[in-house]
Amino acid sequence: MSGLVALLLSLGSSAVWAQLGEPDWNAVEEETLRHFRTLLQFDTSDPPGRELPAAQYLEEVLSEAGIAVQLLANNPERPNVLARLEGDGSKEPLLIMAHTDVVNVDPEKWIFPPFSATVDGGYVYGRGAVDDKDNLAAALMVMLELKRQNVPLARDVIFLAESGEEGATEVGIEFLVNEHFEQIEAEFCLAEGGSVARVNREVQYAGVQTVEKIPYRVELVATGVAGHGSVPLQTNSVVRLARAVAAVADWRSPIRLNETTATYFERLATISPPDAAERYRDVLDPGRASEADAYFLANEPRHASMLRSSLSPNIFDAGYRINVIPSESSASVDFRALPDENIPQFLDEIRRVIDDPAVAVSLGNRNTRPPGQASLNTDAFRAIEAGVNQHYGVITLPTMSTGATDMAYLRNRGIQCYGIGPAIDREDAALGFGAHSDQERILISELHRFVRFNWDVVIDLAAKAQ
Repeated sequence: MSGLVALLLSLGSSAVWAQLGEPDWNAVEEETLRHFRTLLQFDTSDPPGRELPAAQYLEEVLSEAGIAVQLLANNPERPNVLARLEGDGSKEPLLIMAHTDVVNVDPEKWIFPPFSATVDGGYVYGRGAVDDKDNLAAALMVMLELKRQNVPLARDVIFLAESGEEGATEVGIEFLVNEHFEQIEAEFCLAEGGSVARVNREVQYAGVQTVEKIPYRVELVATGVAGHGSVPLQTNSVVRLARAVAAVADWRSPIRLNETTATYFERLATISPPDAAERYRDVLDPGRASEADAYFLANEPRHASMLRSSLSPNIFDAGYRINVIPSESSASVDFRALPDENIPQFLDEIRRVIDDPAVAVSLGNRNTRPPGQASLNTDAFRAIEAGVNQHYGVITLPTMSTGATDMAYLRNRGIQCYGIGPAIDREDAALGFGAHSDQERILISELHRFVRFNWDVVIDLAAKAQ
């Protein structure tokens, strides 16, 4: 990014806000931490899923601030919280979204109780600290300050705290899209899915999720002749299944880049050491990509997964007695498809790779997501880049998530959605402090910086020019 472009980006929100005033950030930070810790202390584990206490807390906080709020639910224990600040209608709405549920925990593995929101060494510990009550607290504070500061808005700003993201989308985003889409319809959406990467406490880059792979479940079922285990058979279904699983695991489907992944590797090369930069540039060249791909598979598997539709055999079910050759054996494969993948054709390719008519290949039941992606050429992405430059001073990398988020349902309906997140130490995941880990945590200082970042992005996008 040139110095001039970076300067113009960084001036975007400040020019709009210069004549409107500035929040009292000391007071905002104190309130942010209070709301954040309170939200962490609600046990909203999913399963079983009971977001009601957290939803009622949000409803109370928003209502006391004078913001119109409602609970929408098809399960009374699992409501979604919806609030709206109205603009003048000159621009389409902006949706800021986070989820109230968290993955369940094994309390015995936690140093601090998982729902205690313990503060220690500058961190807050608790389930949901970085998935997703950090985004939830930031979105809440933006709404409260927009109201308190009486910011003139060109867009409606819609706040959504959804239920069920961790595995029960029928009570959350699917219910809202199917039954209440007119209340959440927007031009742009900000939600989870991104993060700012820190290494040795130094910020390296900001990842913004603009597209995600689509999860499917592929079932492999091998059949053969049952018999006594004392007489080995060439038709043994376990052996056939093992060969099929090995073939699937070894197969490298074709590399296919999209706007997001091509830009990601191109930009990543500009901030990487020479040897790594060469590999990232090689991925962009079809004639040289295979060598880099092999390196990624061994050393950077997340990057290897970003290059293609991927297959990971994760469940194996075969046999019931040691002395019985089973007539049927099955395996389940985690299939993460590129958003434009032709699924029937891909299943045919799996059958070709296995090359055994005794192994059936089909899709199994799974809570999947619809396809869709956000453009990099929008006011929202430019505002996010400006915010990243202003608050973190690093490059923005658009990313394709190998996992799944609820933004997929919104992108599929035409909303341009962008996944953002606070700065997180890259070392934390390996040390057991990351999302879904046993010691989930966030630096308090980074939570506060994330709130200011959110504020400037929303002001840039939604405030009326003065």
